[in-house]
Amino acid sequence: MDDTTARLAAYATQAEYTGLSPETVHASKRTLIDSFACAIGAYDEPVCRMAREFAKSYSAPNGAPAAGIWGCSTITTPEAAAFANGVMVRFLDINDMYRKKSGGHPSDIASGLIAVAEAVHADGRALINALALAYDVYCGACDAIDVNSLGWDTPFFGAVACALGAGKLLGLTREQLGEAAALALVPNMTLFQTRTGDLSSWKGCAGANGARNGVFAALLARQGFTGPTAAFEGSGGLWDVVGRFDLALPTGPGATRYITRTNMKCFPVCYHGQAAVRTALQIRPRVRVEDIAEIEIGAYKMAVEQMATDPSRWAPKTRETADHSLPYVVAAALLDGKLTTHSYSAERLVDPRIAGLIRKSRAVEVPEFSARYPEYAQCRIKIRTVSGNTVVAEVDNPKGHATSPMEDSDLEAKFRAFFEGYGSNLQCETLLKALWDLDKVREIGDVLKLISSDR
Repeated sequence: MDDTTARLAAYATQAEYTGLSPETVHASKRTLIDSFACAIGAYDEPVCRMAREFAKSYSAPNGAPAAGIWGCSTITTPEAAAFANGVMVRFLDINDMYRKKSGGHPSDIASGLIAVAEAVHADGRALINALALAYDVYCGACDAIDVNSLGWDTPFFGAVACALGAGKLLGLTREQLGEAAALALVPNMTLFQTRTGDLSSWKGCAGANGARNGVFAALLARQGFTGPTAAFEGSGGLWDVVGRFDLALPTGPGATRYITRTNMKCFPVCYHGQAAVRTALQIRPRVRVEDIAEIEIGAYKMAVEQMATDPSRWAPKTRETADHSLPYVVAAALLDGKLTTHSYSAERLVDPRIAGLIRKSRAVEVPEFSARYPEYAQCRIKIRTVSGNTVVAEVDNPKGHATSPMEDSDLEAKFRAFFEGYGSNLQCETLLKALWDLDKVREIGDVLKLISSDR
């Protein structure tokens, strides 16, 4: 195997729970609480129902690894469970986010690790260790190179990260972990077309598919399959496609792990719209909607490019496009004083009041905001009223950003809010406590039983 693959395999081999700081353990628990909250909130969405039905068609032979689909009694293969559960985590676009040179949603891979942990009857500490390891690989790759501008989407990072975390749970040797990384990378390059133009249901499934591919690669490696020998550095490898880069990984007992530095979301919207929604909610009490003549949304370059450049963002026809539209989410927040999953209903997508505010809007890049991104994800909204007055509000970083983190109480409130209508208060609190106590759990399956629903 090439040097990069060997370093990744060595890193995964050496990763142990005993080397994790209390901060990393706590952040891992927060990530899992957030992921389950997102999944529960999306449980009844049509795409999530389809994913569960699809996964039901896969059954694990007797004696083979098996995992459950969250919220129901179906047992399936670990890779099918990774996909179905991962779609639920990702669908509402309110799970965590990380960006430096590239960007993505590292918790997309949590479903794969949980599925493998369940299949091998792992304890909570093993899952926490695998999750922290996988985050280091995923986020380290985001730090290393901008693949998005080259036309690639980051779920292939997720496949490699998930393969290594899953391989750790499966007890793979160092050599097998290297094979798993290669088997995850080479067959599973993903195109950025997923997030361009009119967005389809695949937008919420691509990350889950990365988790599925990672689990599948780890299982192949355990079976004895070998991967391409120079997946990163060889002829036709990743470096030939995207350019040479150095994937830096945390080293040393005091190193800060990536899972402690990711951003969480308060609103179900593309991360680049989090500050815009927060700013709109701040400015709303200062102006009457009927008095608005013009809305200027000032943001950093990437926010404008991804959420306000394509014509589809100015007339979204799908939920997936609307939650990636700066003018749409600002208009909805100004009208309703909130932004929730209901903001993207079929009725709201054709609401003439939202369309009217969108027509009064424009989005502009603010160069100083672009210069400070991604350390800051700023937004400034200027509203000119029919009487000629100008009202301005600005947000430096949305709540949930690594520099302005959600408190544990905020995270618990998010979890409880999504649990309403899904199960009882007792079920909610029991599951929440089990996740906070995950380091004491002897078998992950015991926690997953608490998420079951009788609906």
